[in-house]
Amino acid sequence: MEIAHLLDRALRFEHLTAEEGVFLFENAPTTELMYVANRLRQIQVPNNKVTWIIDRNSNTTNVCNANCKFCNFYRRPNHPESYITTIEEYKTKIEETFQFGGEQLLLQGGHHPDLGLAYYVDLFKTLKQLYPKLKLHALGPPEIAHITKLEKSTHYEVLKALKEAGLDSLPGAGAEILDDRVRRLISKGKCGAEEWLEVMRQAHQLRLTTSATMMFGHIETNLERFQHLVKMRDVQAQKPADAKGFLAFIPWPFMDEGTLLKKLKRARNTVSGDEYVRMIAMSRIMLPNVINIQASWLTVGKQVAQVCLHAGANDFGSIMIEENVVSAAGAAFRFTADGIQQAIKDAGFEPQLRNQQYEYRELPQNIVQQKLDYATMIVD
Repeated sequence: MEIAHLLDRALRFEHLTAEEGVFLFENAPTTELMYVANRLRQIQVPNNKVTWIIDRNSNTTNVCNANCKFCNFYRRPNHPESYITTIEEYKTKIEETFQFGGEQLLLQGGHHPDLGLAYYVDLFKTLKQLYPKLKLHALGPPEIAHITKLEKSTHYEVLKALKEAGLDSLPGAGAEILDDRVRRLISKGKCGAEEWLEVMRQAHQLRLTTSATMMFGHIETNLERFQHLVKMRDVQAQKPADAKGFLAFIPWPFMDEGTLLKKLKRARNTVSGDEYVRMIAMSRIMLPNVINIQASWLTVGKQVAQVCLHAGANDFGSIMIEENVVSAAGAAFRFTADGIQQAIKDAGFEPQLRNQQYEYRELPQNIVQQKLDYATMIVD
């Protein structure tokens, strides 16, 4: 393999194999990867805008029986700290989100053994009746797989019922690394790689827009990382022609603080800033059919994320009024609405507020200008 030849093919939007991706990742200079990824970004998103969003990541419940070894958020059933969020609590959260200019609730939770399809259908219908303009970016493939098993149904039927109840889009949560060797070791209770992908295929058949993610830097090999990207790309290629499919891809490094993986000395976060920039660039190179690449400044910080905007990323994610899962494992960076826009400007770009469909929004006049700390969300 030759670096120049592979990069030339990438500039023609050809699909590189996982092995070719590994070769570039391990051998090409960072500057060359950044240059090619930036050129691809300029072709696919031909403006100087970097998008961002205002939303809130609330959790339906922290009860989960998946037992992921990287998660500090979940509690087992009947744990004294377990909860299910009430409608009154949702009302407070949603009204506060609207006050800050947001219009979307990113709603996720654990694999609660007692919360089936009827619970989520009723919840979504109630929230949409109370707040017709609210957008629900909710659940994720592992949760859909969990509900499907409880109902002894199909992914398609579960997704169809949820869409009819008010689901607007599906986050790419729970992807981690789409390899069953890895998943058995870090998240054995979650759906396997193929089921995760199949949930997304069915979502695309229903014209639900989705996002895709990758949590890397734990026990996976470089080849498994790039096989993950190829699998995402293949699912995107299979979507109906009139479906948007994966609107964005968001990679982020494993956050290890207090996690069982770190306590057992099986993995720790060793991802450097340079490695993260290289993964962002390779994401743009390996995913020519996914338009938006998001930099996760919650996990890597402002300066590294700003460099990513010159390495293929065109989105800076969200200022989240609430985020509980990733921050529980050590992600502690914060931004305000003013701060995220200034960071984008300082990197040489024009900040542009968007919605979940990556449509541009005017900056709401009712945004409360306070020095509040918002946590950014990287699962989209």
